[in-house]
Amino acid sequence: MDLEIPPLLTIPSSELGWRFSRSSGPGGQHVNTTDSRAELLWNVADSSALTDEQRLLLLRRLGPKLVAGVITVTASEERSQLRNRELALAKLARLISNGLVPENVRRPSKPTRGSARRHRMAKEHRSATKQQRRRPSAD
Repeated sequence: MDLEIPPLLTIPSSELGWRFSRSSGPGGQHVNTTDSRAELLWNVADSSALTDEQRLLLLRRLGPKLVAGVITVTASEERSQLRNRELALAKLARLISNGLVPENVRRPSKPTRGSARRHRMAKEHRSATKQQRRRPSAD
């Protein structure tokens, strides 16, 4: 099952790796015998589904979450392995789509006339306060 992140890209299932382990939390004795925790691994650096620009953007934005170019997403909220697999796929899709959102370009703006006037008045007030603290000069 391929992971589709509309309208950006589709990751082939051959690039996704799965690991399963025992999940902590509620479930009674059943939890000690089933591997319901799902880990989803995807190698961002070697993925053929990404363009070079997308790869650089994801590597830069997801940098702290990557280990050797591989992102790992875990899901252990549910008692069912199948449901945890679906949750892990959804988490990865959300991470990738958030990582590929283009950055807003900030247009620099000038301070308003009123804010410049208030800034100047505050400086004059501070200056007057400091001048009042000085010793009178002995002229």
